Amino acid sequence: MSKKVFIFDDNKDILELCTLILEGAGYETKTSSTSNHIIEQVAGYQPDVILMDNWLPDVGGIEATQELKRHPMYKGIPVIYFSANNDIKALAETAGAESYLAKPFDIDQLEQIVVAMIGK
Repeated sequence: MSKKVFIFDDNKDILELCTLILEGAGYETKTSSTSNHIIEQVAGYQPDVILMDNWLPDVGGIEATQELKRHPMYKGIPVIYFSANNDIKALAETAGAESYLAKPFDIDQLEQIVVAMIGK
């Protein structure tokens, strides 16, 4: 059974790149360009880890991550916060994310951080 990664980003290129890298590494992936209704989205897929972009339309990454972390069933899913923002560490902490990844990132960095969170 492959581990599942849910990627939230409003940039199609990033979604395609992450999907290629992670599926190539043996993970199942699902993508969404919005973090609206985060609980419903996560409940429908039951991911092992979430990649959350900072800037998303309507509900931003921080708000969506905080909502997830308040939920008794889904708060245990690790969130990797990713952003091109210089304050990414502070943003990830505010959101309650377990880890973060600065954009632009390379293929190895993405794979390593996912492996570190949930294994192969």
